[in-house]
Amino acid sequence: MFNKNMVLDVLRQILEASDRIAKRFEPISSVDDFTNTPEGMEKLDAICMPIIAIGEGLKQIDKIAGDEFLLKYSQIDWKGAKGMRDIISHHYFDIDAEEIYWVCEHQIKPLSDTIKIIITDLE
Repeated sequence: MFNKNMVLDVLRQILEASDRIAKRFEPISSVDDFTNTPEGMEKLDAICMPIIAIGEGLKQIDKIAGDEFLLKYSQIDWKGAKGMRDIISHHYFDIDAEEIYWVCEHQIKPLSDTIKIIITDLE
């Protein structure tokens, strides 16, 4: 059995990070909002950091609870979420703003919703 409290702590951190991303993404209506101004690039940077944190948190959950734990919640591409962390961290100058935009628009809300379900299931 794994340490449930440790997993819950990491899940709550992931939830907070996803909330920060959603809040920072609110004024963004197109990829151009990221790429056409210095302020947009700062917003992109500010969104990438919590994406990195989410991926790292998911890797921690794998270490604490085992690789199979998150797979029970198949509505999320966990491998892709962890991989996004690696891409941003290791290939920072090759970040695709369109991909980050798509992640923010299509994947952060479902991730947040799923994390809430997992937290409820563990509590």
